[in-house]
Amino acid sequence: MMKTQRYTLKPFLIATLCALVLSSCGVKKKTTLSQGRGAPSGKVYSDASSSRGLGKSGHKLANYAAILGVNERELSNKSLYHFIDEWIGSPHRLGGQKKDGIDCSAFVGMLYSEVYREKLPRSSREMAENVKRKYENQLKEGDLVFFSFGGNAIDHVGVYLHNNKFVHVSTKRGVIISDIKDNWYYKYFKRAGTPKS
Repeated sequence: MMKTQRYTLKPFLIATLCALVLSSCGVKKKTTLSQGRGAPSGKVYSDASSSRGLGKSGHKLANYAAILGVNERELSNKSLYHFIDEWIGSPHRLGGQKKDGIDCSAFVGMLYSEVYREKLPRSSREMAENVKRKYENQLKEGDLVFFSFGGNAIDHVGVYLHNNKFVHVSTKRGVIISDIKDNWYYKYFKRAGTPKS
């Protein structure tokens, strides 16, 4: 009886481990690539208080407007930037879902749940299958952007903001704002779109 119970538990543990790995952002492949040639060379906008010399005493929304190169009035979704501000700098952790460690798809899923009151699939690959695709020049604040760092399959997701900037979870820097046109990101950029309702 004890022997049978041990063998039925083993497939469950293996399936759980596989689900956790598949729900992440392709961490091993991405980490390997970013340590060698071709690491991000453009400016990384890691947090609104330090980027471009803006002090912590400034209005946070104004800081984000400066980072994104837009007028503050164009940032109409204040809850989006409040959410980003709460998470900025949180480290990456494979399968993580908390501020002490989170992966890209969990971050995007939580952002959509809290800011847009929409539930997204758990993995970046599933999210990519459930979007109404858009061209780059059609992207709006809140659209999803997808990357493939390890081949053809989607393994990374972020949320588009303005002027080619997007928020995502970097394996090295955690939650940051980056530029999709940076050579590093652009060569792995695969698609973008709005989640289907």
